[in-house]
Amino acid sequence: MKPEKNEIPEAWEPKIVMFCCNWCSYAGADGAGIGRFQQPASMRIIRVMCSSRVDPVHVFSAFLEGADAVLITGCHLGDCHYINGNEKTLVKFNFMRSMLKELGLEEERLQLNWISASEGEKFSEVVRAVTEQVRQLGPSILKPEGVA
Repeated sequence: MKPEKNEIPEAWEPKIVMFCCNWCSYAGADGAGIGRFQQPASMRIIRVMCSSRVDPVHVFSAFLEGADAVLITGCHLGDCHYINGNEKTLVKFNFMRSMLKELGLEEERLQLNWISASEGEKFSEVVRAVTEQVRQLGPSILKPEGVA
């Protein structure tokens, strides 16, 4: 049985949990702030030492605690500070996306992006794009009742 899709309330704004690797994408977030690139306040950033440290349990816990989407960001492939951590992230990401489908959630609710420390503008563009995609999808069906 497929869960029903929630209706989109008028004043609803998505809540997106974003895991940022310490060395690249978190520094990209700093660059976005320093560069004053506009972005919505929909992201809740969690800094991790490497994107490969993001466990599927973290991602599914975020969904079960009210996140409308999860965005994982890391160093570009070939630029990982831990040699191949982002390649491991890609394997986990594909697994998690297939699990999302099994749970009846849209694949777009879990995204992966590579953002380097010098890409502040790209960071803000990704935040805006993901927020808009999630806004179109509406609230997650896994969001607990009473969580805004």
